[in-house]
This record gives sequence, structure tokens and C-alpha cells, in this order.
Amino acid sequence: MARSGAGGAAVRVVAFGGGHGLAAALRGLRRAADEIDLDITAIVTVGDDGGSSGRLLAERDALLPVGDLRQALSALACDDPVRLRTAQLMQHRFAGDDSLAGHPVGNLLLLGLLEMLGDPVHALEHAAAMVGAQGRVLPMARHAVGIEADVRDADPARPGEVVTVRGQHAVAVALGHVEAVRISPPDPPTCPEAIEAIRAADWLLFGPGSWYTSVLPHLLVPGLAEAIVASPASRLVTLNLATDNETSGLSAADHLAALGWYLPGLRVDTVLADAKWVGEPEPVHQAAESLGARLILAPLAVADGSPRHDPESLGVALVPVLGAAR
Repeated sequence: MARSGAGGAAVRVVAFGGGHGLAAALRGLRRAADEIDLDITAIVTVGDDGGSSGRLLAERDALLPVGDLRQALSALACDDPVRLRTAQLMQHRFAGDDSLAGHPVGNLLLLGLLEMLGDPVHALEHAAAMVGAQGRVLPMARHAVGIEADVRDADPARPGEVVTVRGQHAVAVALGHVEAVRISPPDPPTCPEAIEAIRAADWLLFGPGSWYTSVLPHLLVPGLAEAIVASPASRLVTLNLATDNETSGLSAADHLAALGWYLPGLRVDTVLADAKWVGEPEPVHQAAESLGARLILAPLAVADGSPRHDPESLGVALVPVLGAAR
């Protein structure tokens, strides 16, 4: 039986991110919800322009890229056999070399709901009911945003120069060092439901995930940024286990510094990191302190040694943090 948070009410948690990182965080929260009564909301980035999502944006002029939204819904699916099978169906990706090849069923389903209902929140609520989602999924903005970055050494023919790389996929795979990241348009319309969830939250969770293309974009949406800074909620950052192309050369401490750089008013209460992957902990401890946070080291990675978060371990680590009286 899950226990409640302070005062007997459910602990209201808002998780920001996208892709596999957010999905791991949501599965970790589902695990934590076995012991704590949690009210979970996922606010998902909408900058993906690669793969199936990118194709649907280009070919159907889709309102939103749907892949990260699909992954969040699947991660929150309940364990009822019928709903679980529906979630598995949403993740099924068509094989072959025809026009359906590479598209997950859930992407097409969400696209159809968006076209039929015309409202992303209503579409996501309907899809959530189909999988019995143990939480709510909301988009970062009400329509797709572009992600662009200034990257040094991205062009081998122009060593040392900074070039502008446009598109989430291009930024994610670019070589070189990201100097700055932006969204376009710079002030997209947000969902009132997302703003309200942030205002009412007990905890705001950032990471894990691709830092420049899944985590930081939320801080670049003025409406979300204002609500995050003003929210009375506690804030937790889960650090990645390793760098990827877009964060090549950045230390764990640099990841934390980037949060303060892109949202100077951000206060953090807790930083969660894996002791094995974080390296020398003192710089991370100091970077956490600079944001007002304490550093907690815990085993978070999967057992096979790869740099992937294990939802079970993440859930175990989250229980004493989220369950503590505020």
C-alpha cells in the first residue's frame, strides 16, 4: 500500500524532459508510487524533428512531434493486461520499406487524435485513458518548436569557428561544442494546464535526458520559466550517467551550471547522481551547492554496465527524497 506525502495528500510531481530519459524518470516514479502516493505530470519537449516525428511534421504538417509524447504515455501505462498490451502496441514500429516503415503505431494514433480533436491536451487525455496512464502527459508548448544551437567546430572545414545548427536532430548529432541553444519561436504558447501543474506541484524534476535538446528547452519557454521560478515546489535534478554528442566535453558540474545559465532564477534543492558514473564528486557537490542543492549519490544505472538509468533503482532512490515531509 502506497503511503501519502505530508498531510496525507498525494505528492504532486511534475517531470520535465523528453525521449528515453523522461521515460526512465517516469518509470522510476511509477516504482516510487508503490510506496508513496504520487500525482504525476509529465511536461514533454516538442522540438523533435527526426525520425517518424519529423516525417509526420513534414508530410502531414502535424501540430506537434508525437514521438516523445508517445514514450511518456507508454512509460505511465498501468499494469492491467489490456491497457499494457495497448501501450505495447503504441510502441510497435512498422518494419519494411513502404510508407509505414519506421512509424510506431502510437505516433499515428496521436497524429489522428490531434487532427480529429484539434487540441493537444484533449488528444493526450484520450490516449492516456487508452493505456490507463498513471499520470498526466502535457506538451511543453501547444505547437512544435524549433531548436537551434551555436556550435564550435561543428564544420570540419571551418575549425575553430562557431556555426548555427538548426533542428533538434541536427543539434543532437552535431560534432563540436555547443556554445548556446535557443528555441524558435522564442515565446511559444504554453498549455494553461502545464502552468497550473507547475504552480500546484510539490516537486519539479529535471532530467535525466539529452541536456540541450530535452531538458534545457523547458527553461527557454518564457511561460514555463516564469512558472518554474515562481513555484513553491522543491526541485530535483537527476544527472545523466554519461555525455553524448551534444554534451561532449561537459562535466557533470557543467551540466548543473548550464541550468543556472539558462534560467538564472532557478533554485534547486536536490541533485541525484550515480556514484560510479559521476566521477570526482567534489566539483559536482560544489556545483550543486551553487544552486542551493544537496548532492545525493546512489546506484542508478542498469546492471549491464551501460550508461542507462534503471527505473527500478531510480524509483528506490526517489522514495526517501519525495516522501520526506516538506
